[in-house]
Amino acid sequence: MLIYEYLPYEFIQLGVVSTAVGLGPNAVAAQIHLAQKRLGSARLAPREPHNLNELLIAELRCRQWERIASLMNKEGMAVYELARDARGGRYERQRLQRLVKDVAEAERLGAGTVEIERHRVYRIDAQPAVDSSVQAPVLTLHLMEATPDRAAEKAWTVHGRDGGLYQRGGYRITSVEQALPESGELF
Repeated sequence: MLIYEYLPYEFIQLGVVSTAVGLGPNAVAAQIHLAQKRLGSARLAPREPHNLNELLIAELRCRQWERIASLMNKEGMAVYELARDARGGRYERQRLQRLVKDVAEAERLGAGTVEIERHRVYRIDAQPAVDSSVQAPVLTLHLMEATPDRAAEKAWTVHGRDGGLYQRGGYRITSVEQALPESGELF
């Protein structure tokens, strides 16, 4: 049975918290501005067909930065300190508790071998084929997989079949990029 080492919201929570450590109010405000800008762009983009999408990622990231700014203001922090953030400190403990619970549940169900996989979230863009006369927008998907190749393969398997998203407009996958965790994040 497959169990994910990190879930998308855990990447976001832990990524923002680890990035925030040592930042002052101005740097956190700049991060909020960037997160709000990304959220605005995500709201204008065409809707993605899955629950895991750019809008969700942007909303969660924005809320997390705003929470940190509010805490810093309330606590009078000159720089963000994880030790003074009870909620931020709980994120890793909650992730580990989820893993233990998921493994115990899999064992209880007799799932056999339990694999804890370190999947990433990949952003897959597809564009209409060059010879396509249909004017169609770029399609974007976000999927969890272990590698970019497996993410592209999964996207094509799900959406490339007859009548699928990619077939209706003559699409081809043009890029697969890691979206979560973001580059520079340690986990």
